[in-house]
Amino acid sequence: MKKNKISKNWLAKKKKDYFFVRSRSLGYRSRSAFKLLEMNKKFKFLEKNISLLDLGSSPGGWSQVASKEIIEGKILAVDIKSMEKINNVDFIKGNFCDTSTRDKIMVYFNNKVDVVLSDMAANTSGNKSLDSYRIGELCLNAMDLAKKILSSDGVFLSKIFMGSVFSEINEKAKKNFKRVVRFKPLSSKQESKEIYIFCKGILKI
Repeated sequence: MKKNKISKNWLAKKKKDYFFVRSRSLGYRSRSAFKLLEMNKKFKFLEKNISLLDLGSSPGGWSQVASKEIIEGKILAVDIKSMEKINNVDFIKGNFCDTSTRDKIMVYFNNKVDVVLSDMAANTSGNKSLDSYRIGELCLNAMDLAKKILSSDGVFLSKIFMGSVFSEINEKAKKNFKRVVRFKPLSSKQESKEIYIFCKGILKI
């Protein structure tokens, strides 16, 4: 199939996607905003005076949702890609795995963080197993950072894919957090292996 035909089919599916259309009508930058809205409705972790770190934030759908709930706290978004300004959200362009970016994150909060979000996805290679592994690695790295900077009752919420690294992520989460819940939002495409892992309360090891 020719590339332009694939592109047309992709656009046609987008136009029929309820959450894509609704995100446009409500001014959200991505359909993933509805995933965070749904998960916050279930777990109730976004409050007006908390501090929040949004990893892999661009284009900013999750930061938009957070900024409407957190009106007296601090929100820092981090991504290797640029992101247009969002009111009440500060942004650092960089790789959170790099020491220099991590140092900037630590300086910005100057204290413990209440929530760490990660909706990161690696560039797709066409190999589903490899893509799943890469996303799993991002989740594990984000969890390592979360363990260091979260408050004792803090929340870590991350996208994961069912695949080779899934069991490692699940085991690591249970070793480090008091509560671990796997959840698939209704706004997540049913054919996708994408799910989210919600972790709360740091276990002192």
